[in-house]
Formats: sequence, C-alpha cells, structure tokens
Amino acid sequence: MTAAATAALLTAAVVLVAGCGSGGPSTGAGTAPPKDGCPASLARAREAVRQAENTDGSWTGPTSGPAAVPDRSIVYVAQTMTNPGVAGVAKGLQDAARTIGWRVRVIDGEGTPAGIQAALSQAVTLRPSGIVIGGFDPELTSQQVARARAAGIPLVGWHAVGTPGPSKEAGLLTNVTTKVEDVARISADWVIAGAGGNAGVVLFTDDSIPFARNKSELIKRELATCSGVELLSYENIPIPDASSRTPQEVSSLLSRFRDRWTYSVAINDLYFDDAAPAFRAAGRPGSGPPFNIGAGDGDPSAFQRINSGQFQAATVPEPLSQQGWQIVDEFNRAFAGGPPSGYVAPVHISTADNSRGAASWDPPGYREAYRKIWGR
Repeated sequence: MTAAATAALLTAAVVLVAGCGSGGPSTGAGTAPPKDGCPASLARAREAVRQAENTDGSWTGPTSGPAAVPDRSIVYVAQTMTNPGVAGVAKGLQDAARTIGWRVRVIDGEGTPAGIQAALSQAVTLRPSGIVIGGFDPELTSQQVARARAAGIPLVGWHAVGTPGPSKEAGLLTNVTTKVEDVARISADWVIAGAGGNAGVVLFTDDSIPFARNKSELIKRELATCSGVELLSYENIPIPDASSRTPQEVSSLLSRFRDRWTYSVAINDLYFDDAAPAFRAAGRPGSGPPFNIGAGDGDPSAFQRINSGQFQAATVPEPLSQQGWQIVDEFNRAFAGGPPSGYVAPVHISTADNSRGAASWDPPGYREAYRKIWGR
C-alpha cells in the first residue's frame, strides 16, 4: 500500500469516528447526523424536543364549567408521600381546595400494599364527598374500591391507571395524568437528539407498578427506533427500595460499562437523587456523562439537580400543582352532574436553559381559568 493510500484511509477513519461521536445533551440543529446513526429518527426527535422545551404556551385546558359546589370534603389517599410526584399533587389539591372552599385530608399509604389498603379503608370510613387514588393501581385495593362505590363515593385517580380519562374497569370518574406514551417518547427522543443518534443507555424503572412498567417498555421501544442507541441495562429497582439499592447498582454499572454509559432514563427523578453519591464517588462530573433525564414527575429536588448541574440534565415533569387543581375541578363537575373535562396536559421538557431557576413546571394560566370557572 502506498503512503498516499494509507493517509487517505486514515483520514476516512478519522472522519467516520468524528461523525459517530456524542456531543452531550445539546439538541442544536447544527450537529450533523452520524454516519451510522439514524438520520430520520434523529431529525424527528430534534423537532419533538424543540417543541417540548417551549415554555411560552398559553393555557389549553378548560375555560368553562359549573360554578363551585359548596361544602364538600375530599380525602387524598397517597401511595407514599415520599414519592415527590404524589406529594406535589397533594399540595396542589390542597391549594385548589382552599380556593374553592372545600376540606381536604391526606392519608399516607406509606408505599406498601397493606398500608395503602388500610389508608383507603380509613378514607371510605370517613365518608367524604370524594376520594383520590393517588399514584397506585386500584386493583391493589379492589375490596376497598368496591366499598367506596357501594357507599356512593366517587373516585378520581392520579396516575392510577395507564391512560387519562374515565375508567369503568377501575371504577374511576377520571384519571388525571399526562399520556404515558407521550412522556416515554419525548424522554427517549431527548436521548436520541442530545446524543446525535449514538448513545449507550441505562434505564431505571419499577416493574412492580404497572404504570411505570408500561412507561419503561414504551421508552425502550422509542430508543430502539435509532440503530445507534444501545440499551446497556434495564434496572428494575422498586421505588421504596431506591435509596438503598440505587447507589450500589450505579457503582456496579459504572464498573461494567465505563465510558460506554453516556445517557440514562428513569421513570421517576428520584433515582438520580439516589444515584448521585455513586457518581460522585466514581469521580464523574455532575454535568455528565452520563446525561440523565427523568421521565416524570419533575419534583423540586430534580429541578435543583438540573439547575445546579448535579447528575441530572433534564426532566419530563408532570404539572403537579395544575393536576391537583384539575382533580378538584373534575370532582366539582361530577358533583354538579356533569361529565369530566377531558383535559390532558401536554408533555414538557425542563432543562437548566429553560427552567430559569424554577423549582417545578408550573404552566401559566390554569389558576385564573379554574377560579373563573368556579366563580372564585
């Protein structure tokens, strides 16, 4: 082989390697698609992420409905108040109840089947005007749900089943949640877009929760649309065990995959709170890699990590406070004899660039809209 031919081959190799590199969490359109990546999926992912990162959207929820029905009481049965998403909705619910003039009581199921069943039993015994199924599968409490329905107590869910809207099978007037398909897709698209179509990914989930298991399967499916993205590991860690198990698992993953691990997706932000000590002990920079995104819920601690560049780069937050207000509005519509609103919040991605130091995703306009509807 001549010297000129050898130089040409070396130049081609350098170009190919450069084209396959990952540039971190930036999704700027100026980065060329990698040679062996997924140009079509990459272009689609970049556009989806661009739209989801927009913070200037106006309120798209209901603007009309029944005036406030007076003198009602709501019991919020929480899967566990250590889950920041469950706790965030409870706070929004309490704020909305004060505005409409209702009473609210929160009962913590403490994250165990027995505790959740006992909490819902207590809620039914209190005979409130309505009960919220806060973040757990109604099948877990089928006997208590049957008692509530027999007593004529309406049930509204938050992340109780896999889809938003009414659920006759689960006995819910409606279930308040974003669409899990949209959350899963946009979190995976953020990885594809940020990595330029080439990434080694670890996925953290809790298969004991049907909603979470479904979300993680959808994330896997979307990641698989890009041939340059490799799922290195699927980590099934129950949320109640996350604080004790995640640090050890992360240390093991870092030893196994080293620099191949460039991105992470978790079905809940709290995994990255628990992972931080292990990343720090391994000398990994807080700004990544791996670049980490939470596919829900967007609690204040997640925003703190994102805004300070500490082992989380993005989250797909639920508008937790807005959903608490929506739950009150859904009950009010039912008490007035009307149907559910049908509103489903669109997905959003929060990063350090677009959160502007905020501690939650709080879309504009909903408080004013609900006050106007209720006459408050």
